[in-house]
Amino acid sequence: MVASVAAAARRLQRALGRSLSWRGPSRRPLSSEPPPAPATAVRDAFLSFFRDRHGHRLVPSASVRPRGDPSLLFVNAGMNQFKPIFLGTVDPRSEMAGFRRVANSQKCVRAGGRHNDLEDVGRDLSHHTFFEMLGNWAFGGEYFKEEACSMAWELLTQVYRIPEDRLWVSYFGGDPKAGLDPDLESRDIWLSLGVPASRVLSFGPQENFWEMGDAGPCGPCTEIHYDLAGGVGAPQLVELWNLVFMQHNRETDGSLQPLPQRHVDTGMGLERLVAVLQGRHSTYDTDLFSPLLNAIHQGCGAPPYLGRVGAADEGHTDTAYRVVADHIRTLSVCIADGVSPGMSGAPLVVRRILRRAVRFSMEVLQAPPGFLGSLVPVVVETLGDAYPELQKNSAQVARLVSEDEAAFLASLQRGRRIIDRTLRRLGPSDVFPAEVAWSLSLSGNLGLPLDLVELMLEEKGVRLDSAGLERLAREEAQHRAQQAEPAQEQGLRLNVHELGELQRRGVPPTDDSPKYNYFLRPSGGYEFGACEAQVLQLYTEDGSAVTSVGGGQRCGLLLDRTNFYAEQGGQASDRGYLVRTEQQDVLFPVAQAQLCGGFILHEAVAPECLQVGDQVQLHVDKTWRLGCMEKHTATHLLNWALRQALGPGTEQRGSHLNPERLRFDVATQAPLTPQQLQAVEDTVQEAVGKDEPVYVDEVALALTAHIPGLRSLDEVYPDPVRVVSVGVPVAQALDPACQVALQTSVELCCGTHLLRTGAVGDLVIIGERQLAKGTTRLMAITGEQAQQAREVGQSLAQEVKAVTERLSRGSRDVVEAQRLSKDIGRLTDAVDTAVMPQWQRRELQATLKVLQRRANTAIRKLETGQAAKKTQELLERHMKGPLIVDTVPTESLSVLAKVVRQLCEQAPSTSVLLLSPQPLGNVLCACQVAQGVTPAFTAEAWALAVCSHMGGKAWGSRVVAQGTGNTADLESALSTARAYALNQL
Repeated sequence: MVASVAAAARRLQRALGRSLSWRGPSRRPLSSEPPPAPATAVRDAFLSFFRDRHGHRLVPSASVRPRGDPSLLFVNAGMNQFKPIFLGTVDPRSEMAGFRRVANSQKCVRAGGRHNDLEDVGRDLSHHTFFEMLGNWAFGGEYFKEEACSMAWELLTQVYRIPEDRLWVSYFGGDPKAGLDPDLESRDIWLSLGVPASRVLSFGPQENFWEMGDAGPCGPCTEIHYDLAGGVGAPQLVELWNLVFMQHNRETDGSLQPLPQRHVDTGMGLERLVAVLQGRHSTYDTDLFSPLLNAIHQGCGAPPYLGRVGAADEGHTDTAYRVVADHIRTLSVCIADGVSPGMSGAPLVVRRILRRAVRFSMEVLQAPPGFLGSLVPVVVETLGDAYPELQKNSAQVARLVSEDEAAFLASLQRGRRIIDRTLRRLGPSDVFPAEVAWSLSLSGNLGLPLDLVELMLEEKGVRLDSAGLERLAREEAQHRAQQAEPAQEQGLRLNVHELGELQRRGVPPTDDSPKYNYFLRPSGGYEFGACEAQVLQLYTEDGSAVTSVGGGQRCGLLLDRTNFYAEQGGQASDRGYLVRTEQQDVLFPVAQAQLCGGFILHEAVAPECLQVGDQVQLHVDKTWRLGCMEKHTATHLLNWALRQALGPGTEQRGSHLNPERLRFDVATQAPLTPQQLQAVEDTVQEAVGKDEPVYVDEVALALTAHIPGLRSLDEVYPDPVRVVSVGVPVAQALDPACQVALQTSVELCCGTHLLRTGAVGDLVIIGERQLAKGTTRLMAITGEQAQQAREVGQSLAQEVKAVTERLSRGSRDVVEAQRLSKDIGRLTDAVDTAVMPQWQRRELQATLKVLQRRANTAIRKLETGQAAKKTQELLERHMKGPLIVDTVPTESLSVLAKVVRQLCEQAPSTSVLLLSPQPLGNVLCACQVAQGVTPAFTAEAWALAVCSHMGGKAWGSRVVAQGTGNTADLESALSTARAYALNQL
């Protein structure tokens, strides 16, 4: 090991050369020494150093899509994937529970949310939305400050050969308000390593005290800085490496308590480290970016990149280079990890990043259409070896980038047309309507960034209604909050201190194997046995440990064993009740069970006294459990059926189920067609009809690593892990030679399942929507609910058939045609909202859309014919002249307007106003002024004068207008119309 790291260090040293001074132009090496080390060598040297010299385990980078952490849009630090260790909630059976000292290079995205660098990217030489975080960790006190500082100093000065006189360090100088003393231990360690006291700086909590969030593990940190000035003039320090010593926990009340176990968490940005080692003032001047900048130059024909910022960057050319280079890296990594452009959350941020990149590439660099997608192979070339998922998904990444770029450009053209059309209707002093701007925005229909809309208006000298825009943004936020899925109640949880206390006392993790103890009776029903257990600990609602509860108190129970399924793997928690063994007639309801670091906490209500040490008997709610088993097995069958319909590369993105329904997210290249949806249901029905046995077995996690077709998710699995196989014994399914997993459902899963597939009964996909580009969410139901959904679908299909026949027969008059059109509209609403097969809904929706169009065409034809007849009657009644004011019997304002138009077409020099009395005194009004009338005589003013006389309103333009009113004296209204027109004429 020592030999291998020494060899890596020698290779790196040869590449680094002797000098790391910052003299010379910003975009050139600082001397004529041998070429600086490439970024790949820098990354490899870091990992080799910690693995070979200091015994660290190398772990792969986590996906940038956070795993089970709703507080984050993206993974934004190396420590994110290790949060369960810091919080004490890691599953003791998982591989992660065995981590003691690890190192890795983590993909990080800082865009959106609390850490958001998006708008800063391009403006300077250092900000990025995607970066790599090199880190090493020590968990549970494996090592602490002295070892961490020594390793960091050794790597920087001996392996990377950064001159010691260029390095400064800072440490935590204490916080009297919080009662925290200075971290003199860290200071003394740096002094002992030879750092002069003049380069050891003390700072307060804002600079040198790191916190995970508003609450949680935290601690002092010490930072290593690099001096860009190199002793010439005042120091110019940039942070290079942050070493965090987690030894406190920030409580919800703001106080600090010691952590049960101490940890080391360090992070060093690869981009900045490479800039230092390659002698560059900017991360964009390193070989992490130079291939991209060269590709941009060649693809756009723009002037070469010169690294200018601010006023020196005329035309923002270099800013655009940096934006495009950074954003295409972020897009490639995010999409490869399953975060595609979408309409909310992280997908919406990805969409904004993509559209920002398109704007700069098209508008500043004059890139040709489809340019962004052509840069994806360059990203794969520079990062693919470190992150193989980029190589695996490169074609999909390029396709999605190109598709969204094309969609954005089409939206841009359409947006310009809408803006121009709107401006033609505005007066000189009018502001641009907020509603129109909102419809163009990322939150509206076209997906244009609002700042782009404002820029387009600014170029035309038009102001935007900012107040109206803020109002619409508030309304949208309220709407999203109402539409969001209700957040599941967190329930009682064990905090890091309680978990640490249990581990200190040697309390073993809860034995939950009894949850799998159920069987099929000969009659076909399931038998769920009770579970005998002992109360080990009781907790109040605020998490305090107590020895007894009672009096209707809501509490948490920790037992030595349980048959309750704690929510995990997308399956809802069991519910039920428990009784004391010596008192069976008092039920303690259990609302849910939560998994906390291997311990299962039961949330219950204690109607009477319950004490630590009591013997209890647990009973799960059989109907609830069976419903979950049914949905979980159906979820596996659905996953397999989707692969059959869409191809073996189809990947699950997540799922959740309870007894009512199941939700399944799947990666798709395009929305599923009705035929594909129906094929998926047919495949599931076939498996259900066979009533195949469901086999379950525990096997070593390593045995599942290379099984073709085996389904697993980006989750931390226990070892050993349960394998669920439909129709084929697990041992046979895991035999790589027979490839059974390609022919049936075989998944890693800790859930509870049916023992035979027949009990699923049926499965119907009742809903489908795009979560993001490339990800589809399916909603499904099973059993009797599914049968009812099929019946509803058949009933609606019959109604659609009936209205089709009515439309084919034709309508006698406008009233009948309008009644048919309304019936089609009501039927469309029913189909849109019914619980029915989604494939059938889509087919019926397409049919009804055609029927509605045909019905509307029929109405227009009948109205035109009716209008022509009434037009002839009026022409016969009125001699040719400058004015026709009369009444026409019709129930439709549309017909009335058509009569007016036809009259004016046949008598161009005549101005026409017609009224049509309706039931209850209502009156319809339509008018049109003749060509060549005085400018003061407008149709809108004419209609307004008449309708105001009738207590109504009017709308329209200078030439045509319509309105409504209410009057019993129609002659008076007609007289007003004539008098107004004659006065104007």
